[in-house]
Amino acid sequence: MDPLPYGVGMRWEALFQDMEAQLQADERAAVRAGVAELVRAERATVRTADRLRAAVGRQLRVQVVGADAVEGEVVDVAEQWVLLALGPSRRVLVRAAAIVAVADVGRQAQPDGGVVERRLGLGHALRALARDRSPVGVRAGDVDLYGRLEAVGADHVDVMVPGPGRTGLVWTVPFDALVWVRTG
Repeated sequence: MDPLPYGVGMRWEALFQDMEAQLQADERAAVRAGVAELVRAERATVRTADRLRAAVGRQLRVQVVGADAVEGEVVDVAEQWVLLALGPSRRVLVRAAAIVAVADVGRQAQPDGGVVERRLGLGHALRALARDRSPVGVRAGDVDLYGRLEAVGADHVDVMVPGPGRTGLVWTVPFDALVWVRTG
């Protein structure tokens, strides 16, 4: 057999190197595509409460249905409510379902605290306020009520609004109509 002309072996090596580089590039592209798909799938499981929970300690602007936006520091978050600090002693409990939009909440998410947090529904938070007997402002739909939380049922809260003398009027507010409860 005749020896190969000079440089033919070099062409084969270059061809194999090129094929190897293409395979590595294809593998990297497949990994990137797989990672992107995993990120999309993970992002699809993130809830609003998870993103709000990651914003605890930050100032946020929360637009709520039928009312002006509420601005304050996120203090606590559960599935059904968000607690914001409006100042040193003022707090507002916003019903999660009344939130229309949140400005600059960030991309981070923090999963819930587990079974205990999931059980801390709106009723639990309102019962704590009712026990405190502090004056509150209640936004329900387009109505503002000022008084005291008297009782909390399974799906409603009673708000005693003082009237002339010692009497007052008790308004029953369904949770579905509740936008926020403000203290302080």
